[in-house]
Amino acid sequence: MAGPPLVTGAAGFAGSHLIEHLLENEPAVAAWSHRGGLGPATPDRRVRWNAIDLLDRSAVARELAALRPAAIYHCAGIAHVAESWAEPERALRVNVLGTHHVLEGVREAGLECPVLVTGSALVYRASMSAIGEDDPLGPSDPYGVSKLAQERLALRARHAAVFIVRPFNHAGPRQAPTYVTSSFARQIAEIEAGLREPVLRVGNLEARRDITDVRDTVRAYRMLVRDGQPGRPYNVCSGQAYRVRDLLDALVDRSRTTIRIEIDPARLRPSDNPVIAGNPSRIAAEAGWRPQIPIARTLDDLLDYWRRHTAGP
Repeated sequence: MAGPPLVTGAAGFAGSHLIEHLLENEPAVAAWSHRGGLGPATPDRRVRWNAIDLLDRSAVARELAALRPAAIYHCAGIAHVAESWAEPERALRVNVLGTHHVLEGVREAGLECPVLVTGSALVYRASMSAIGEDDPLGPSDPYGVSKLAQERLALRARHAAVFIVRPFNHAGPRQAPTYVTSSFARQIAEIEAGLREPVLRVGNLEARRDITDVRDTVRAYRMLVRDGQPGRPYNVCSGQAYRVRDLLDALVDRSRTTIRIEIDPARLRPSDNPVIAGNPSRIAAEAGWRPQIPIARTLDDLLDYWRRHTAGP
């Protein structure tokens, strides 16, 4: 008998939202996090938490054989471009070797469950046009290289039904402040609370990014496992590229105080594509998924999250 669906990287941004979405339809969900990141402060009893190091192959195989999940949503990994520049070897080890251990654990346990592997839009070659799944690949940073290697590895796993997703930028509550909209929202909340001077420090404001609400993104993951085709990559994106300056202006318009904007050279990336936009036609046609949450709600919820977080318990 199959166990509950498993989410790796469950304590992370997308993973935590995916758990909430799965619990709308599942009586229980298994959740793996890295050691030291085990579970929320107020755990839901329907979530079965376990601290697993994906680089420990024997532990991964042992736990998969015991759990025998109905599906695996592999969200764990190094998820930030700047972190991959600082530690490129670690990005490769966690993203590629960790995925290899999950897939080998599935094979060794004789599991027949679907496995969804979360790749990235940064596997594509830079383009000024909306990118489709058949467009050229050519990552320009260590993170993109690690995600492309992860994807190639996953597609070689003939023993499992592997689904590949290439999510573009996603945003929403609980996102780390190392990401652009969350950084803006956190700074605004701290300025409103009197915790910092009324200066919002920013990087490149002219870049354009295809941004989807994280709650729509994780809904796509479940729909693909149910209705997508294994071994076939799917973009998860809105199809609309927002200028970072416009997102900033929208958040500042929501603020409760006057704020000054300053460019911070430390926030400029060594590699920053001017446009990253995706074509979502494949996932719409084959899985019936389309984003439902407008960007205005995403920004509202993100700012409200940081206001609550800044205010404390």
